[in-house]
Amino acid sequence: MSAENTTNNEIQHETTLFAEPIFNIGSFTVTNSLLNSWVAVLILVIFFIALSKKVKKIPRGIQNIFEITLEQALSLADSITGSRRKSEKFLPISLSLFLFILVNNWLGLLPGIGTIGFVEHGVLVPFFRGATADLNTTLALALFAVVASHVMGTILVGSWKHFNKFINIKALAEIPGKIKKEPTIVLVNPIKAFVGVVEVVGEVAKVASLSFRLFGNIFAGEVLMASMMALFAFILPLPFIFLEIIVGLIQALIFGLLSMVFMTIAGTAEEH
Repeated sequence: MSAENTTNNEIQHETTLFAEPIFNIGSFTVTNSLLNSWVAVLILVIFFIALSKKVKKIPRGIQNIFEITLEQALSLADSITGSRRKSEKFLPISLSLFLFILVNNWLGLLPGIGTIGFVEHGVLVPFFRGATADLNTTLALALFAVVASHVMGTILVGSWKHFNKFINIKALAEIPGKIKKEPTIVLVNPIKAFVGVVEVVGEVAKVASLSFRLFGNIFAGEVLMASMMALFAFILPLPFIFLEIIVGLIQALIFGLLSMVFMTIAGTAEEH
C-alpha cells in the first residue's frame, strides 16, 4: 500500500531511534539507514571515478581545488602526527571516514529523505534515512576507527610494544631482575601494569564517545527538522537546514580528526 493512496489523517510519521527494515536478502535485513549508506558509497565511488578520468598533469578546475584541499588536509594531519610519513599513512583512513560521514550527514537533509516510503499499520516507513542518525552505523564507524588505530599502532611500534601498552607483561617481568638495585620497582611496575588495564577501559570509552557524539548530534538535528516542518513547512526550516549543514560538516571533521589522533597515539612508542 503506497503513501499516495492513503489519506494524511491515516498516516503517522514517527521519528524512531532505530532504523526501520525495508526488505530482506535471505536472513539479512536491509534497513533504510543501510540503504542510505549504500547510496553515499555509490555517490563517492561515481564521483571519484569521474574525477580520476579528468586528471591532468597541469591541474584545472575541480582537480585544482581538490589538490589544494588535499595539500591542506596533509598540512592539518602533519600538525597532529608531527610527521609527513605518518600523515600519509593515516590520512587515507581519516579522510575516507570524513567523506563518508559528511555525505551521509548531508543526504539526510535532502527533500524526500525520511518522508518518501510505504505505509505499514498506519505508520510511514521511509525508504531512506540519514545513516548517521542510526546508532548502528555510528557504532560501526567508531569500531572501525579504533581498530584501525590498533592496526597502525602494531605496524609502527611493533606488536609486542603495542600489546604491552594494555597488558604490561614487560613491567611485571622486570621486577625479579631489578628488585635488588631498585627496590621501589615493586611498587612502580605493578602500577604500570594497572595503568594498562585503565587503557583498555579507555579504548572502550573511545568507541562509546565517537559513536554517541555523532549519533546524538545528527539524530537531534533530524528531530529538530521534523519539528520545524510540522510547525511550518515553508521558510521557517531554512535557517535550521543551514545550521544542520554546518553541524554535519563539523561532526564529520571532528570524527576524522579524532580518528587521526587515536592512530597517532597508538603509533607512538610508550617511552615517547
